[in-house]
Amino acid sequence: MATASTAPATRTAAIGPRTLALAVLALGGLALLVLAPQYLLLSSEQRTMAGVFMFVVLAQGWNLIGGFAGYPSFGNAAFFGLGGYTTAILMSKSGIGFWLALPAAAAVGVLFALLMGIPTLRLRGHYFAIATLGVAEGMREVVINLEGLTGGNSGITVPAVGAKAVTSYPGNTGFYYYFLGLALAAIGIVWLVARSRFGYGLRAIAQDEEAAGAAGINTTRLKVAAFALCGLLTAMAGAMYAFQQVTIYPPRMFDIDITVLAVVMAVIGGTGTVIGPVIGAVALQFLSEWLRTHYTDVHTFIFGAIIVVAVVFLPMGVVSFARESWAQRRLALLDTVKAYRL
Repeated sequence: MATASTAPATRTAAIGPRTLALAVLALGGLALLVLAPQYLLLSSEQRTMAGVFMFVVLAQGWNLIGGFAGYPSFGNAAFFGLGGYTTAILMSKSGIGFWLALPAAAAVGVLFALLMGIPTLRLRGHYFAIATLGVAEGMREVVINLEGLTGGNSGITVPAVGAKAVTSYPGNTGFYYYFLGLALAAIGIVWLVARSRFGYGLRAIAQDEEAAGAAGINTTRLKVAAFALCGLLTAMAGAMYAFQQVTIYPPRMFDIDITVLAVVMAVIGGTGTVIGPVIGAVALQFLSEWLRTHYTDVHTFIFGAIIVVAVVFLPMGVVSFARESWAQRRLALLDTVKAYRL
């Protein structure tokens, strides 16, 4: 009996300091992010950071369906655009404040994810990817043609300034905190999913859906639920973005580049992990801004080339590569290429 009771205590003692150190590091980082606008960041830098936080949300949203469940969605721009237009329409035409329009946009994202997911999640692989892409492109055309409601190609303006403002425009500092809060919520949701039976079920689906179904997992319900969570987070990001931009247009709100960037960020950071999409979003957003500033004419070409190299040498993402390198005590880039690409 003494041996049995001593082993758990030993494991707890071994894990305790590491967990405490990670908790202190996380709290320190959070405190730095909260205080940064007051002491470290200029107004323009706060806007850049808000964009970083937004892509953390988008990458984490895609990670739920594409990383954990293994279903590569290319239609997340539909959630983003619908969230933005729901907010803009409610604020401009109904006089509803932003904090009431935001949950409405989230509800629209969840509802559309359910309507979109139930039929399309019967498909797999590139068929699912093409179907979701087609839905997103179709939604953009629908919004363009509903001119009386959405303004069509002329766009729609959120009443954020002046006497008609239903919610005062918070400025760059305000949106910094809005997107930071949403990013933390997205990370928290993915963290909970990763450690729940729901998350284990999604991983089983990604590994072998038939075997998961044979083991008693309701694969349809789990996939649709993951897609709904993805729709919720992405629609909320779109709602905040619409309020930040004030005037929005269909080509921008339903731009496929939004989805592609979120996918690339999640893949490079490490799909199916909690921290991977955060690393990918932060690294690629800062890299994109730096290249745009220093190599204005060719920044897109250089950015694309770097992404290609990163995907070739880190096909499983930064997080998985770091874990393998730590376990083997060496950096084996070529071994990774051989294992996953040759």
